[in-house]
Amino acid sequence: MPGLLEGDRALVTGAGRGIGRAMAEAIEQEGAQVFRADLAEADLASAEGAAKLADEAMRKLGGVSIFVHCASPQRQETQTALQVTWEQWRAMLSVNLDAAFVIAQKLGRHMVEKRIKGRMLITTSLHAESPRNLPHYSASKAGQTMLVKELARALGPHGIRVNAIVPGAIPGEGFKGLPGMEKTIPLGRFGKPADVAAMAVAVLSERFGGYVTGASILVDGGIALHNWIPPSST
Repeated sequence: MPGLLEGDRALVTGAGRGIGRAMAEAIEQEGAQVFRADLAEADLASAEGAAKLADEAMRKLGGVSIFVHCASPQRQETQTALQVTWEQWRAMLSVNLDAAFVIAQKLGRHMVEKRIKGRMLITTSLHAESPRNLPHYSASKAGQTMLVKELARALGPHGIRVNAIVPGAIPGEGFKGLPGMEKTIPLGRFGKPADVAAMAVAVLSERFGGYVTGASILVDGGIALHNWIPPSST
């Protein structure tokens, strides 16, 4: 039986580790050709670097029908809005929001011109709506959430779907779970990158996600039913 994404050509950013790598692998396993981009291969801190990556992916794949944006700089969860520097603020928004816009716009125009029924998926966060000593990260994720809606409106008439996937507590390089925290999650465990990747494949596929666009899809074990994580006192 053909894979859910057989014949697709996908650009996945942040594919060198964690959730991004799991999504790239899952998309490839479902039959797509995947161009994996990580920090070692692409500089998404500038509009020029983001545009160059989109061009390179189109050239190497012969076109792009799927765009997944998972790249994000490292962050510290103890920095309040009074502590984050301008350099940290710009670095976070440049990669998370600016690069997402530049690549999505470039690939969106490509998909429209070539009449490709494309799909885009941006990895956002519960912090888009729930603040926690991550002002630059939270603001960038809130921006991504609205960018997804704007892209979905603009590209929907061309048959192109755009959605956000919202991971919950997934321990890894960007998040460290507190001892006993999993007990506060309704499903009783931390998430795994594979949990997010499985949903990503479903949403990107026409079989399961063909009528879904402009949505933010939670993969969080129910943790958003609570007030996420109590803010740090530091």
